[in-house]
Amino acid sequence: MRYEGKVYRPPSEGRSYILQATIGCSHNLCTYCDMYRGVDFRERALSEVFEDISEAGQLYPGVEKVFVADGDALVMDVPHWLALLGALREAFPHLRQVSCYATAGNVLEKSDAELSELKEAGLALLYIGPESGDEETLRRLVKGGTFKDHVDAAAKAHTAGLEISVITLLGAGGVDRSVAHAHATARLVTEMDPEYLASLTLTIIPGTPLQRMVDKGRFELPNVAGLLTELRTIVDEARPTNALFRTNHASNYVPVGGRLPEDRQRLVAALDAALAGQIPLRPEYMRGL
Repeated sequence: MRYEGKVYRPPSEGRSYILQATIGCSHNLCTYCDMYRGVDFRERALSEVFEDISEAGQLYPGVEKVFVADGDALVMDVPHWLALLGALREAFPHLRQVSCYATAGNVLEKSDAELSELKEAGLALLYIGPESGDEETLRRLVKGGTFKDHVDAAAKAHTAGLEISVITLLGAGGVDRSVAHAHATARLVTEMDPEYLASLTLTIIPGTPLQRMVDKGRFELPNVAGLLTELRTIVDEARPTNALFRTNHASNYVPVGGRLPEDRQRLVAALDAALAGQIPLRPEYMRGL
């Protein structure tokens, strides 16, 4: 099995086989992100992918979950995906879930029939990271999608039977858009109605456009209290039908988890306790990407 560059995956895919079917991110313009900065996006040749799958199948025949990397692997065309999914089914007899990162644009570019075909072939879960529901923040982040784009993409995925995991980013609006970012993000979560929901905390990474904005005084990250207040707002106001919620990513100051809406009061109480200094925060040295 071969891997090129840094390979990223969601926390929930920690026990999954990571298959690097693409290199980099086809969008690769987000101002805060350095995951694939300087990497020219490309799809790996299917022959190479098949070799990796075959080797993994021999080494780890009990694999149940596969995460297809890199940054927005859903961008691959349907025939490519169908060949890949067929090889995964053959290599892993116990396979029950295949997932990948996706952008709203990746989803909207595919027809309803194509998405349904991918679902039938074994693709089950899409991780979509709008980061914010605030239109101004989305423009600043250069996400490449609007509030409506993400709502439409979620609806389209659900129509095909795909589950979605929505990723939001605390601090993405800076100090000046913090309140608007939190309220709009809660509205977007409600409209996207994901099966899974996660909040991460923005980290200012050297060399990114966002770092240059910070240096020029054009962006300021909210303090810890501001970040936790954003999280509290999202948890308190978002109204998904039934979403498993987590802040277990290493970037966060407070790891909480539960289901929305049934655990809302408990989650809000925990965040109020954190804001009041009644429960310890994750120390800076333990935070990361």
